[in-house]
Amino acid sequence: MKKVIVFIFSLWLFVNFFGCKETSKTEIKTETISFQKEGELQIFKSVNDSLLVNLDVEFAKSDYETQTGLMYRESMEIKQGMLFIFPETSVHSFYMKNTQIPLDIIFINEKLEIASFQKNTRPFDEKGLSSQVPIKYVLEINAGLVEKWSLEVGDRIKYSEN
Repeated sequence: MKKVIVFIFSLWLFVNFFGCKETSKTEIKTETISFQKEGELQIFKSVNDSLLVNLDVEFAKSDYETQTGLMYRESMEIKQGMLFIFPETSVHSFYMKNTQIPLDIIFINEKLEIASFQKNTRPFDEKGLSSQVPIKYVLEINAGLVEKWSLEVGDRIKYSEN
């Protein structure tokens, strides 16, 4: 009988300390990350090759930078963005976990042409946001700017690093 009581007590301790921990889906990070200009990007209209906008950009190239993206940012200026550069062209999916600001996500193919969009994304949303077509680049900008600048599939970008 003593062994049964010890077993039940041990099981209770194990379940309470190891089996029932709840994990938060939203991580809180106290340090604010500020924008670091690493290059410039221009967006051109496909029809007449006219310049639509010049942006200052931060690059996401490493695995860590790609996974973190614009997480933990409190704001971003209108003419700023983050450009993700992938080693290979494929369908990519993004999510807004730990991202505090609403974004427009612009998916860009290997020819530097806009291929698709995810507009007005919701902060902290963990739903996957797919490019739906193979792409090599992703540009994240403040929500609403795709509409404001009248961006369309086929418009193209050009970028340079500092």
